[in-house]
Amino acid sequence: MFGKKKIISQNRVDCLISADTIIDGNIIFSGGLRIDGVVTGNISVAEGKSGTLIVSEQARVDGLVTVSHAVINGEVRGAIITEEYLQLEASARIDGDITYQKIEMHHGAVVSGKLMHVNGINGSEYVENQVS
Repeated sequence: MFGKKKIISQNRVDCLISADTIIDGNIIFSGGLRIDGVVTGNISVAEGKSGTLIVSEQARVDGLVTVSHAVINGEVRGAIITEEYLQLEASARIDGDITYQKIEMHHGAVVSGKLMHVNGINGSEYVENQVS
């Protein structure tokens, strides 16, 4: 609507982890990362960079996710921290706490954990909402 700035995530995918791939270890990236396979480890954006993580419907992440933007359509077993924007699609399954500045949650998405809203970029103020 009027006066609202639309948030645009990374438009391109710089790296793809395919459906038949299993990664056991941490990932640090910038730009766009799409996961169709399984990652067991933490996923984060390189310091001073921004990045968009896309977790597809058949994908699974077991670990802490710390990114600028995230679009989750699959399963994440661990906490998610987004600096700017989180989009939970209808088939998203989250087992962990979520810290976000802006969130979009589609009908059907499931979160087993707490939602913690961060006011401002420095993340100094939290508003906690219990989700069951």
